[in-house]
This record gives sequence, structure tokens and C-alpha cells, in this order.
Amino acid sequence: MTAITNNTATLANTAAAAKTAAKSSTLDQNAFLKLMTTQLKTQDPFAPVDNTQMVAQMAQFSSVAGISEMNKSLKTIADDIASSRVGDAASWIGRTALVDSSIAAPLADGSYAGEIALAKDAKNVAVSLVDENGAVLKEFAFGAQKAGSVGFAWDGKGADGQPAATGPLRILVTAAGADGQIASTTSAWTGISAVQSPAGGSAKLVTPLGLIAPADAQRLG
Repeated sequence: MTAITNNTATLANTAAAAKTAAKSSTLDQNAFLKLMTTQLKTQDPFAPVDNTQMVAQMAQFSSVAGISEMNKSLKTIADDIASSRVGDAASWIGRTALVDSSIAAPLADGSYAGEIALAKDAKNVAVSLVDENGAVLKEFAFGAQKAGSVGFAWDGKGADGQPAATGPLRILVTAAGADGQIASTTSAWTGISAVQSPAGGSAKLVTPLGLIAPADAQRLG
């Protein structure tokens, strides 16, 4: 009879402690200790709580608490890294970046520059800068080139020394190899005028070619 009474008291007290702990959204360390203390005070002396179970419960709680603290630390580190990246990107304002693009936009001095990347050796390579009307404003004849990068640059002026282009131009590549056309990719240098960092989002570089992720910048000029 005494054992039943003690067990009933244990359940009632433990339930009361659990009810108090449930007021918070999570079971914190204080709540856990309160539950464990209540359980020890009201346990049946003829049928005490198994020590192995108590140690297991404490170890489990320690693991959960440790994971919670680790998550907080990782979040802090992530926030610090994000802030650092925004700060690094902000230092790029006023510089130029080489990015993947089939369009070349004029730089601050009105010039155009970029690179092409050849997948294989080519016997004859040419690059054309074409305006929105399809007119070729500048053509580069590079001849035979090895696989890899080939740079190009144009001051944006015609034979008379006057500006021949003021807007974005398409980059067209012709690369002939022993087996026909060689695959190629194009990149362009573009100016960085600002950094956009929306709340909860990733920082973006504001350029004449649009918004670009800092990670997409191949090189800085």
C-alpha cells in the first residue's frame, strides 16, 4: 500500500514538474534538473530509480545541450562569415571583375575588354564585337592559338578617334580547328559600382552586366 502511495505521489509530483517545464517551448537545463530532483525525492525506497537509467538520461541531456550550444556557435560563425564577405565585397567597389558573359559592357573609360577560353588548339581564331543592330564594330584576328585563354581589349573608338560604341556589345567567337569549329567560352571585364546586400540574402555586385555574385568573379582588376 505504501509503495502504491509513494508511486502515486511520484507520478503526481513529476507531472507537476513537467507541467511547469512545458510552459517554455523547450526543456532547458533547469527544467531537467527539477524533474530529476523531484523524481529522486519521491522515488519508492523499495524500488529506487535504476542508476543506469539516470546516467543514460543525464548523458542524453548533455548531448542535447551540447548540440544546442554547437548550433548557436555555428550560427554565430556563419553570421560573422557573411558579414565578412559583405565587407570584402564592399572593398571591390570601383574595381573591375572578369565574369562569364557573352556581352561586353563599356568600362569607366569607354573601353571594352574580355577573354575567350579555347577548349583545344585552333588554327584560326577571331573575335568580333557586335552592336544591337548586328553591325561589327571591332574585330580581332588572333590567328593560330593554343588551348586556353586569349584576351582582347578595345578602346571603344573608331578610326577617327571618336567613340564608336557606348552600349553593350555581343562577343562572337570563330575558332577553326583541324576537326572544324573549336568550342569556346567568353568572359568580359565589367565595372563594380555598388554592392547589394538584401536582408537574409546573399551579397551581389552591381555592374553594367547586372547583379553578379562575388563568387562568380574570376579575377579582379
